[in-house]
Amino acid sequence: MTPTYWICRTSSKIAAKIFYRFEVFYPERLIESGPALIACNHESFFDPPCVAITFRNPIHFLARKTLFDHKLFGALIRRLNALPVDQERPDMTSLKRIIALLRSGERVLIFPEGERTADGQLGESQPGVGLVIAKSQAPVLPLRLFGAFEAFPRHAKRPALKGKISVVVGEPLDFSAEIAMGQKGKEFYQSLSDRTMAAIAALEIPKP
Repeated sequence: MTPTYWICRTSSKIAAKIFYRFEVFYPERLIESGPALIACNHESFFDPPCVAITFRNPIHFLARKTLFDHKLFGALIRRLNALPVDQERPDMTSLKRIIALLRSGERVLIFPEGERTADGQLGESQPGVGLVIAKSQAPVLPLRLFGAFEAFPRHAKRPALKGKISVVVGEPLDFSAEIAMGQKGKEFYQSLSDRTMAAIAALEIPKP
């Protein structure tokens, strides 16, 4: 963990605890070492830092390509393991980077919906996630965020400095048996994405 990552992670965790009573359910399910594709619903600007502080060790994540155009901010998020992605003209470059990281034993955060929700509801999954799963053969760790949308929704100019944000960690998903059968194509990749999204949707905050 680089000093920059540690400082940002630590300060984000303190702020999340103070302002949003941040809580993680089932932390024993987290994959803290070795490859893992971390799949999470996309509610808010807060999602990447909320997922990052859920883990003890650093993770990689995607960030909009235009964010890297800002000299200082671009340099900062690079130090936080961000990878640029072109949302206007998506191509295989970003997916190949994710696959390479997973094959090298890293953990990467991805949002199967592809963009932040506009109304707080879960969206449809994209086939690119299934492609990454099939090509990397990494385990998939589903996570679901609750409360991040209320704290900082897509069209808000500033966050609400109150509320409750929770992360529910799911059981890891293993698609290796199906991948070993040699299935390919958009339909297969979409099925892997859909099943990953379904696992996210099934996660709920445990009742007291």
